Amino acid sequence: MRASRLLNILTTLQARGRVTAPELAREMGVTPRTIYRDMDHLSQAGVPVYGDRGPEGGYRLLDGYRVRLNGLSTEEAEALFLTGLPEPAADMGLGAVLASAERKLAVALPEDLRLSAERIRERFHLDTLS
Repeated sequence: MRASRLLNILTTLQARGRVTAPELAREMGVTPRTIYRDMDHLSQAGVPVYGDRGPEGGYRLLDGYRVRLNGLSTEEAEALFLTGLPEPAADMGLGAVLASAERKLAVALPEDLRLSAERIRERFHLDTLS
């Protein structure tokens, strides 16, 4: 469970930039104290995560740091975006799981391929009622 949460924290920080501990705690279903411990673990593991205090504060990754998820070819990654059917997934109680998987996939792609995958997703519509 913790390994999955750490990966989710990494991909969230990579996708959104600066995020506060309370925001991460809400999204991960844990307490802010758990997030603080998770940030310490990430830092000890060599992940360049930084915390800023104050009203504009939050956690962020060092500029340019990218989480690389291996094992998918470019074509496989782009094809997976075609499977994102948010309404049926939500109806089955898997909306949050699908969103998490898509976020992980998006941050694993280089910028140009991420834009290409986003265009694919925007243009593809599957009418499941027909």
